[in-house]
Amino acid sequence: MPVIMGTAGHIDHGKTTLVKALTGIDCDRLAEEKKRGITIELGFAYVDLPDGQRVSIVDVPGHERFVKNMVAGASGIDFVVLVIAADEGVMPQTREHLEICTLLGIEKGMVVLTKADSVDEEWMELVREDVSEFLAGSFLEDAPVLAVSSHTGQGLDELRAELQKLVNGLKGQSRSDLMRLPVDRVFSIKGHGTVVTGTLLSGSVSVGDDVELFPSGQMSKVRSVQSHEESVEKGLAGRRTAINLAGLEVADVQRGEVLGRPESLFPSLVWDVELKYLPSAGRELKHRKELHFHHGTRDVLARVSFPDRDKVLPGETVLCQVRFQEPMVGVYGDRVVLRSFSPLRTIAGGRIINPFGRKMKRFRDESTAQLQQLADGTSEDVIRTQLELSRAEGLSFAQLLTACGLEKKALEKVLSKLMSRSEIFLYDKESRSYISGREVERLCDAAEAAVRAYHEAEPMKQGIVRGELASGWGRRLAPKLFHFLSERLLRQKRLVAEAELLRLPQHKVSLASDQEKLKQLLVEAYASKGETPPNLKDVLEPLDLTFREAAPVFKLLLDAGELVKVKEEMYYHAPALAGIVDKVRAFITEHGAMSAADFKTLSGLSRKFAIPVLEYMDRERITMRVGDDRMLRAQR
Repeated sequence: MPVIMGTAGHIDHGKTTLVKALTGIDCDRLAEEKKRGITIELGFAYVDLPDGQRVSIVDVPGHERFVKNMVAGASGIDFVVLVIAADEGVMPQTREHLEICTLLGIEKGMVVLTKADSVDEEWMELVREDVSEFLAGSFLEDAPVLAVSSHTGQGLDELRAELQKLVNGLKGQSRSDLMRLPVDRVFSIKGHGTVVTGTLLSGSVSVGDDVELFPSGQMSKVRSVQSHEESVEKGLAGRRTAINLAGLEVADVQRGEVLGRPESLFPSLVWDVELKYLPSAGRELKHRKELHFHHGTRDVLARVSFPDRDKVLPGETVLCQVRFQEPMVGVYGDRVVLRSFSPLRTIAGGRIINPFGRKMKRFRDESTAQLQQLADGTSEDVIRTQLELSRAEGLSFAQLLTACGLEKKALEKVLSKLMSRSEIFLYDKESRSYISGREVERLCDAAEAAVRAYHEAEPMKQGIVRGELASGWGRRLAPKLFHFLSERLLRQKRLVAEAELLRLPQHKVSLASDQEKLKQLLVEAYASKGETPPNLKDVLEPLDLTFREAAPVFKLLLDAGELVKVKEEMYYHAPALAGIVDKVRAFITEHGAMSAADFKTLSGLSRKFAIPVLEYMDRERITMRVGDDRMLRAQR
């Protein structure tokens, strides 16, 4: 099991010297660090335990000006070694570092009292009492406290033995299989190119993998991977990892960016966070206060908003929204730390409960309840709530991985349970996109209402064209979601499909009383003229109507088969036209063919009506023209 140990403690308490005594590796690599004698940047080393297991070590700076680097290093460690100099005891950064470790969710560790060779027994006992009092109530309350001298070697063997015990007692962290490496260093090696280093928080990375830098979106490919200064084919979660990236310059990569698989993380300007405001903060934290926000290896400015209050008092734990000036990428459950501007110190921390935060209206019980479900709910509660918050947009499988922090197999299992109860639905199999069951019902109700409104506005029409409903009511929906919803409505018999038309099952074309009268008048006008129908203008003028006004009724009469459109503006009463067709069939059957002159004699129609009727019968495939004659279609 890969294990990462982190150091913590006040400046000049011997953290880096202790690591060198334990490992033989000097973590102060910068010239300025050598010159000033203090750690500025993160340092990295490793130690082989008595049983042969190799433990990664992250050495952090102790100076208050470099706390942001300390936070970056502490993110992702499995346990901490809190270093306290025996000649000074507990100091300001001792307290702040312990608070940071607590806020980051670190639960295991030990205490090392360095410079043991510089104090006598009596003083050491006083320091132990002071440390015991300081650690009371913290996660290190019952941790081992060892006296060590990095110069003489005193206590180093006991430290190695305690490290072995601690590592043996660690339970493997439940890490997601989402590959993430927050970049804490970027540099160039001659002949190899750009290299980034960091703690591989989860997942794995192999030579040849395609990777993406978030949130910048720059793409690259893994040339090589190193862990503990050894080349490996595959880097594993929980290990310090160096990755050689192809196609990128050092200037292209910023510390704080996150390396991951392409399209696996999703930048956001808002996160929902469960925040613990430290008792030591001293004063209230007001709504929309701007603070330093630390996540992984990134430090940005952010404003903290409270949906249900105007301020937070020291010691309170609250749900809040954090708004950034630039996009951030996070995963459900990630730990965060917040620091004030003046004085510059750690005042709060917590965990992400929603990496896709959306603007919420303040002082709404529903919003607060949803945040509470994300903070305290089961995996099922979290997924269901995330999908409800996403409304009609829904979430893809990749987004859900970051929204709940589960491994892929565990997520698939939860999704299957929720789908079996129709609490969520998979509406796009190709992109693996899901939507809340409540949202499906809301959208189905809205679609049904849209069709009903169409019937009310267009009572003369049988239904609405599916494409018209999609481009109108459903214009903001993904095409596959619209298809899913319409098919669901059809299966539930809440809608009926007739060719490309959709309608409510109970919808029947209904005419207003004046339109019913118009229908009767039109039928009578055409029926009375028989085989020589009236001009459209002569029909409508006495009724004081335009064709546009009468068009819906004409459409109904055509659909019902009471009128037949022979050509533009020429309509026949259906029985009259059928009579002409019957005469033509009988004539051609008897004589074998029919000329235009034969038809005029047979029907008694003038050229004005004869030619359009002949063309109509050709168009309807009743007759066909052969030379100057016409024959029945079936004869040829």
